[in-house]
Amino acid sequence: MPVKCCFYRSPTTEATAWCENMDTLLTNQAGLDAFRTFLKSEFSEENVEFWLACEDFKKTESAEKIASKARMIYSEFIEADAPKEINIDFSTRDLISKNIAEPTLKCFDEAQKLIYSLMAKDSFPRFLKSEIYKKLVNSKQVGNHKKWLPFL
Repeated sequence: MPVKCCFYRSPTTEATAWCENMDTLLTNQAGLDAFRTFLKSEFSEENVEFWLACEDFKKTESAEKIASKARMIYSEFIEADAPKEINIDFSTRDLISKNIAEPTLKCFDEAQKLIYSLMAKDSFPRFLKSEIYKKLVNSKQVGNHKKWLPFL
């Protein structure tokens, strides 16, 4: 299955464009898959998973779904000993804990900004220096992007 993308570029050119900024990477499915693969290799994929969960959460319209999605995000990423607990400061975690009883679409905004900043300043620069990214940039393969992602 070919890479679905808004560009008419080869995967190599597409991968080269990802270094422009993290938003370019996160809004491209192949880039997101490559970044996730990298984060898994560093045991920190919970960061991008939390960020994506927040992006999805912000699009929720029904009040009932807002509450259930908020509880799911909270139990999966925020509460102490959560299966995919993210690394955020105590005051942000405490604020979310207090607001989870009556969640709004903005209840995870501060934590999402912190995680985005962490990825942008730490994970993203390491990704651009990683073997995973270098292989993509140097790759001549065209077609299914899973072929050029190691570890998938």
